[in-house]
Amino acid sequence: MDFKRSDFPEDFLFGAATAAYQIEGHQFGGAGPTHWDTFAATPGNVIRAEDGALACDHYHRFAEDLDLLKDAGMDAYRFSTSWARVMPDGRTVNPEGLDFYDRLVDAMLERGLKPFQTLYHWELPSALADKGGWTNRDTTKYFGDFTDVITDRIGDRVSAIATINEPWCVAFLSHFLGHHAPGLKDIRATARAMHHILLAHGEAMTRLRAKGMKNCGIVLNFDYGEALSDADTTAAATNDAIFNRWFIEAITKGTYPEEALAGFAPHMPEGWQDDMAQISQPMDWLGVNYYTRHKIEADPSAPWPHLKGHEGPGDKTQMGWEIYPDGLHHFITWLAKNYVGDMPIYVSENGMAWDDRIENGAVYDPVRTKFVSDHMLATKRAIADGANVQGFFYWSLLDNYEWAFGYEKRFGIVHVDFETLKRTPKASYHALKSAIAR
Repeated sequence: MDFKRSDFPEDFLFGAATAAYQIEGHQFGGAGPTHWDTFAATPGNVIRAEDGALACDHYHRFAEDLDLLKDAGMDAYRFSTSWARVMPDGRTVNPEGLDFYDRLVDAMLERGLKPFQTLYHWELPSALADKGGWTNRDTTKYFGDFTDVITDRIGDRVSAIATINEPWCVAFLSHFLGHHAPGLKDIRATARAMHHILLAHGEAMTRLRAKGMKNCGIVLNFDYGEALSDADTTAAATNDAIFNRWFIEAITKGTYPEEALAGFAPHMPEGWQDDMAQISQPMDWLGVNYYTRHKIEADPSAPWPHLKGHEGPGDKTQMGWEIYPDGLHHFITWLAKNYVGDMPIYVSENGMAWDDRIENGAVYDPVRTKFVSDHMLATKRAIADGANVQGFFYWSLLDNYEWAFGYEKRFGIVHVDFETLKRTPKASYHALKSAIAR
């Protein structure tokens, strides 16, 4: 790694991130079915129809996994609390689920790890999905109830709370492109989900503030989309409005970008404007997830938004995503300048997949080591340029269930053998450990 801990502010947090459905194993502890189980069971949606029933069995192995974080010298752990585990039907409390997160948070604190909680990382209870999921406004109130229940149990011990992880994926990727659960390709459903997921954020913030909770924010994902040519600038602006600006402008300014409303306005829920004050209430920090760059091309023959994306020209990860660290620097500085000012920013996800193999008991992954180093240096530059970045969480601690890609794409700094569940720290883990050593 071409950086060290002392290159960053003294209180800068180094950590890693995971998500409940991707690692815990959802067949344990009374967890209820999710819309991901339904999506995965539908032929063609997920590689080998794999789901999160066992995943990494973190439910039983969390102590071992937290030891990996501690042993690496990490300061914090970004985890998520599964709605379907805490309330299997979305509404009825499962004591076993609450007990699990109680034990998990205590175990983090015992190891000196700051718990960074995410309330929702995509595991919508099936009972609520059956009633329309995020197209149904009622789901936002039920999410508020979940927020109350889990916060009453662990809110006294977590260091930070994010309401939603990657609302673009929850809404657009899942309801317009159909790549994630529930797998729709429906502009009316998309417009409603795009709004209701933000209303759920606002509802959760209202509930959290009523309990006196501090250090509450949201995690947004950003994709660096450049016009393929001068003829594609309008298409690139539309893409930027849908992917990058819709969520941050709603949360910080109480407005939606015109380029996106051009397509969504006829399909928005009635009276949506009345919700913008709740959506845009003050928050304490912003999480930034960043992975890649795309080139955007206008496609007038296609339905709205009349565009298509191409992978950038540089080196690619196992996902086929271009490695482009300058995009991370761009978004951090752009957000600080235009939207959040001095508000703390955390790089809440950044990482890459590679076809990692164990050879002679070890995993050699120099591409990932360079990836982490280059993105940390991009973060360092953003801090030098005035952005208040207070931490960096690598995605992910473990190889895990990578949604529609099943168990094929490996993002972890720790290798998981999905037959034996054995954990093997990769070379990138050891390199990061050395870089952040005190």
